[in-house]
Amino acid sequence: MTCPFCTLTESRVRFQTSLAVGVDDAFPVSPGHTLIVPRRHVRSYFELSPLEREAVNELLDQAQRDLSERLRPDAYTIGINDGPAAGQSIPHVHVHLIPRYRGDRENPRGGVRWVLPDKADYWSRR
Repeated sequence: MTCPFCTLTESRVRFQTSLAVGVDDAFPVSPGHTLIVPRRHVRSYFELSPLEREAVNELLDQAQRDLSERLRPDAYTIGINDGPAAGQSIPHVHVHLIPRYRGDRENPRGGVRWVLPDKADYWSRR
């Protein structure tokens, strides 16, 4: 299988450094959903070099500033699915920057904890 992140066309790239790129998610869960992708093909965030992590964080900040100006979201969810058991479907590490908007979920409390719904609500008595 050809890696879709290793074959990105320049027209998809919104932000870039020599070590990473930022692109619009091809299947966005909200307006502005952005992916930050290291240029080097590596499966796990934990395999990135310190310089690659720095580049990813630099682009994450740049994308957030751009989205704040253009779309004015109310908040952000930042996520990495690291490994198949965590839901990683493309074996090339990438960071999701998902703009969040008031009302996009009835009760957003718990945020990323909802990846395991039976354990997400830790604040209610059951």
